[in-house]
Amino acid sequence: MKVLIEPKPQNMINSILLMFVIHSMQVGVGIQGFQRIIYMEAKQDAWISVILSGIATALVGFIMVKTLHSYKNSDLYGIQYDVFGKWLGNLLNILFVCYFLAAFHMVARNYIEVIQAWIFPEVPSWLFFFSLLSLVYYGLNGGLRTIVGVSFFSVVLALWLILLMAFPFQFANWDYLLPVFEASIPEILMGAKQMTFTVVGFEIIYVLYPFLKEKNQVHKYMQFGLSFTTILYLAIMVISLAYFSGDQLERTIWGTLSLFKIVRFPFIERFEYVAISFWMLLILPNLMLYLWAATRGLSRIFNIKEQKVSWKLLVFLFLTLLYPLNRVQIKMLDDYFAKGALFLIFGYPFLLFIAVVMKKKFFSKKGGSANVSKNK
Repeated sequence: MKVLIEPKPQNMINSILLMFVIHSMQVGVGIQGFQRIIYMEAKQDAWISVILSGIATALVGFIMVKTLHSYKNSDLYGIQYDVFGKWLGNLLNILFVCYFLAAFHMVARNYIEVIQAWIFPEVPSWLFFFSLLSLVYYGLNGGLRTIVGVSFFSVVLALWLILLMAFPFQFANWDYLLPVFEASIPEILMGAKQMTFTVVGFEIIYVLYPFLKEKNQVHKYMQFGLSFTTILYLAIMVISLAYFSGDQLERTIWGTLSLFKIVRFPFIERFEYVAISFWMLLILPNLMLYLWAATRGLSRIFNIKEQKVSWKLLVFLFLTLLYPLNRVQIKMLDDYFAKGALFLIFGYPFLLFIAVVMKKKFFSKKGGSANVSKNK
């Protein structure tokens, strides 16, 4: 495996688009009902948990970019291969490929569950999965620039949904937010931990980095994307806390979608149907980038063309999605995935960064290159 990557000029993307990619990756199925699980831990102080989770993503994002900056032009797969060697490095690479595939599976399954629960309960799941995966394959064949373009338009075209929060804002009871700081610190931290499934996605920078222009601007635009996501989640959480009573919020599985139920227009009676259908535009970048990251990982590990990998992965994912699961089982899978993501995304980057720094110092003391990427 080559540690350094030299992307073709036509595959490079401007760094400013990174903030749209990061935001689109974080706003997927998690935003549909994150309020309930956070409230059950921190009660009316759940908004503090959202802020803490935003601070955590900003810190981890900083560490990720610092790790990538240590190499001239490499991704997570090349860095792990260089730092940990062929066998352990490729084992970790396969672990991250499995993570990206698991993330794809969870996003697709959660979204189809919402469609079946709210709009089309009698339509078979396989038809939804086949249609969704066909769109993903079509976008993947267009290349990375096409996928990034979908991410950009998914953010821009969805901005109008934020304005609809004005409807529940009219009926907000701000007394529901009081008393402030009633939850204990462990409860607030547990609430922040429960945000894991909702805010992951920004780890795509590990694979996307070599294709970005203006490497010195990467960290700035990444933090812009993370900050926009945190502000959005904070606003939705505050409105939800002020609109729903505590008992209502504990019984509401999809809090954000329930907020759309009060939206009324003369020409649309059930606006939440429109929002759920439109949500496909929000999750498509998630699915495309997760599959692209997994495909690229297997391609680099086994030195085979990405085109030969992508369709095989899609067939595999389609077969895994055909297995029927109820709401309890899906929630259990979400919890397992969140626990794994908590370590891989919020813990492991610090270990990898320390390993990269130690390797640089070791080789510099031995008279090697100061830049570890030149040792391969």
